[in-house]
Amino acid sequence: MDQSTGDFQEFEVREPALQTIPFVFNSPHSGNHFPVDFLASSHLDSLSIRRSADHYVDELFADAPELGAPLLVAHFPRAYLDVNREPYELDPRMFDGPLPPYVNIGSMRVAGGLGTIPRIVAENMEIYRKRLSVDEGLSRIEAIYKPYHACLRKLIARTHARFGIGILIDCHSMPGNVRLSGSDVRPDFIIGDRYGTSASAELSRAALQFFDDMGFSAVRNKPYAGGFITEHYGRPVRGLHALQIEINRGLYVDEVTLEKKAEFPLVAAALSTFMRQMAELVGDFADDAGALAAE
Repeated sequence: MDQSTGDFQEFEVREPALQTIPFVFNSPHSGNHFPVDFLASSHLDSLSIRRSADHYVDELFADAPELGAPLLVAHFPRAYLDVNREPYELDPRMFDGPLPPYVNIGSMRVAGGLGTIPRIVAENMEIYRKRLSVDEGLSRIEAIYKPYHACLRKLIARTHARFGIGILIDCHSMPGNVRLSGSDVRPDFIIGDRYGTSASAELSRAALQFFDDMGFSAVRNKPYAGGFITEHYGRPVRGLHALQIEINRGLYVDEVTLEKKAEFPLVAAALSTFMRQMAELVGDFADDAGALAAE
C-alpha cells in the first residue's frame, strides 16, 4: 500500500520479491519532501527545518527488501507530521481555535514541542510564523497519519500470519552529541525495547551483541527506550516484537551541512550485516514460534 496526495507519494512500501523473513522495517522520520506552503509558513530556512529528521536512514536500511523484508518509508518530513506519536498529541497554543475534546494536550511530548504536529525542530527552533487552523492540523492526521499506520498494521499482521511471529524494527537516528547520563560515552547505537515490554530480551541482547562484535558501542534503552510505534506495536506475549534502533548521526553525516560522510557506505554495510544476523537468529526459532514470546 502506497499513499499519494495529488502527484506526491506521502509514503511507500519497498517490498521484497518474496517476504522470506518475519521482519518489517520502518523509517518514519527520514522524509525530506517539504511542501511549499509548509516552508512558506515557517520561520526556518530549508536547512534548519531539516535538523530533526533522521537523515538518510531509509538509505541505511535499503537492503531490507533484498534480504526478504518490507521497508516502509515516509517521504513527508517529521517537522510536518510525526507518526511516532499518538494520533492526537497536539499543542493548543499552536492553533487558532479550540481543539476537539479527545485531543491529548497534556503529554510530555506536547509540552516539549514535539507532538504529532511538532512546534519545534532540534535546538528549540520554532517552526511556524503564526498559528495553524484546527482544520489544517486535523487534515494532516486524517490524510497521512492514519493511512500510514493502517499500512504499518497491515504489514505487521501479514508477517505475523505468514510466519507465526512478527518483528518490527523501527529505524531512527540521533544527534552525535548524545551521551549516556553521568558519563562521556557517546553510543553508536541505542536499542530500545521499552524496558523489556515491547520485545523479547533475547532479541535486544542479540542486537547489542551484533553491534559490539562489529566494533560499535551499543546500549539499551537509555536515553531512548522507544516511542509510540515501539510501544504500540510490540506485544511479545503474542509473538509481536518491536525494537527501536537509534543510529548516531555523527557516524555517517555531517551535522552542519547534512551531507553524507565518506563513512556512509561502511555504516550501511554494517546495518545490512546486522539485519542478516537478526534474521538468522530468528530463523533458529522457526520451529518454536513461542520461544521468543516466552522470554
